[in-house]
Amino acid sequence: MDAARRCVLSVGLRRATLAEIARTAKVSRMTLYRRFPDVRSVLSALMTREFGALLHEASAAAAGAQTARQRLVHSAVAAVRLLNDDELMRTVIDVDTELLLPYIVDRLGGTQRVGEQVIKAHLEAGKQDGSIRGGDPVVQARAILLVVQSFVLSLRAATLDVDSKALLGEMSRHLDAALRP
Repeated sequence: MDAARRCVLSVGLRRATLAEIARTAKVSRMTLYRRFPDVRSVLSALMTREFGALLHEASAAAAGAQTARQRLVHSAVAAVRLLNDDELMRTVIDVDTELLLPYIVDRLGGTQRVGEQVIKAHLEAGKQDGSIRGGDPVVQARAILLVVQSFVLSLRAATLDVDSKALLGEMSRHLDAALRP
């Protein structure tokens, strides 16, 4: 996975090859083929690992908040910040933007589903502690995912003439108000 990450940072997702990943990892292609059927599966595993770790870090950053609603809002804002600061995500957005399009208009990917599960867990905890209003957690989680996703993908362009801290503060206020009982 580390070799795949280095390859993507060097040439982008589209140009990363199984041969180059194997060479970078100092293993044979056959060794790599034993674990992964093709380069897409290696890259998918890489993205899931990397973005899963960032989501975990975002949740950890919000762990000290008093209510589940506060934890959800803080972790959503932290996820946007972390993903925008992440070198791998920046490379994907800058070099292989068109590869993101299917995950925006056609289907949800594995990383989005993981994020949605994290959001849903926060929602359920918030309903238990009374800090989040009632509603279908599946629908609420999807709505929050879409908000977070739009901020992840558009933050850089949106902050060319608007302060990023102020914009993320506004995102925080919007999520908090939308979830408040």
